Amino acid sequence: MSIAFRLDATDGPARAGLLTTPHGAVPMPAFMPVATQASVKALSPQEVRQVGATIVLANTYHLYLRPGVERVAQAGGLHRFMRWDGPLLTDSGGFQAYSLGGLRSITGEGVLFKSYLDGSEHLFTPEAVIAYQEALGADIIMPLDQCAPYGEGHAELEAAVERTYGWAVRSQGARRRADQALFGIVQGGTSERLRREAAQAITSLDFPGYAIGGLSVGESKEDTYRMAELTAVQLPADRPRYLMGVGSPEDLVACVARGIDLFDCALPTRVARNGALFTPQGRVNITNARFREMDVPFQEGCDCYTCQGFSAAYLHHLFKAQELLAYRLATIHNLRFVLRLMEEMRRVILEGRFEAYARAFLSTYRSADQEVRVEQRRRWRPKQARQVEQTGLQE
Repeated sequence: MSIAFRLDATDGPARAGLLTTPHGAVPMPAFMPVATQASVKALSPQEVRQVGATIVLANTYHLYLRPGVERVAQAGGLHRFMRWDGPLLTDSGGFQAYSLGGLRSITGEGVLFKSYLDGSEHLFTPEAVIAYQEALGADIIMPLDQCAPYGEGHAELEAAVERTYGWAVRSQGARRRADQALFGIVQGGTSERLRREAAQAITSLDFPGYAIGGLSVGESKEDTYRMAELTAVQLPADRPRYLMGVGSPEDLVACVARGIDLFDCALPTRVARNGALFTPQGRVNITNARFREMDVPFQEGCDCYTCQGFSAAYLHHLFKAQELLAYRLATIHNLRFVLRLMEEMRRVILEGRFEAYARAFLSTYRSADQEVRVEQRRRWRPKQARQVEQTGLQE
């Protein structure tokens, strides 16, 4: 058995389903906390379970570089290595082909990476990526794909779509394990024509699930939602739909409303470590002076361990003192906020009340300013490139 998907209810385009894997079931819609290097930053696997996660995502590229795919396989596979006994998805490294910029080159054969750890070169081909993921042993694996940067010209976008299709065909041919599910990925940037053509081509390969890639990479939220909706309706209704790299609360609600089932993003954990905590009204910075003497939970009524046991003033103090506990408690809160949101959306879809729920949530939740989001991406994306520069390995 690899996976099975059951669609339990629809409410307009919004869907409630159940994804069954060899390591357990995933009620949908669902959000995957990101465990890039086999760890959700600041949390133990038990804490990840306690906040409500049913599936997590790890990254093949990073695990290939450190500690090495063979080392993980020798330890009994990724589930055993990281002590996570639930469903697990591994990304292929395709996003790193986008995000690492000058540290890689792309050809029809694959992606040639320069390691951000020591500058050594590594060729990722579709066939190699499948072999790496089969050794890691995730329940769901992803083919190598090309995510074109936002603003890329039409010719470049078209080439990326064609390359992603060709790599998908090669990935299918490279598979050896029957107990893993390989999802197809639809690229196409913000081009309606290319999105439709890519969806038609990828679905013709009959994957057990489909991912929408190449969004939330600099385009407006309106374009993200438009492309997610346009692509989702091109995908089979009886297969799970996964929107890659999206995790802001308002985006989750808006994209569930457009027929998406599964999400992943590092944003909830990343902003937590910077002191930004989610509330029903939007993100709030716990280091603001107003929290210094707030001897009540950060969010009244929140069922997370942080809000149940600690005051906002204590969280404020931890961040100001740069205590490591701050990162753990903030991460617990943000992940629980997002995962509770997914649970609530599933419930109201089953009850036929999703439209009113989404309207109420989006009317009160204030999104982060677009300029702030762009600046955050600018700061976060070059981190690995800076690591290379600091070791004297830049080109």
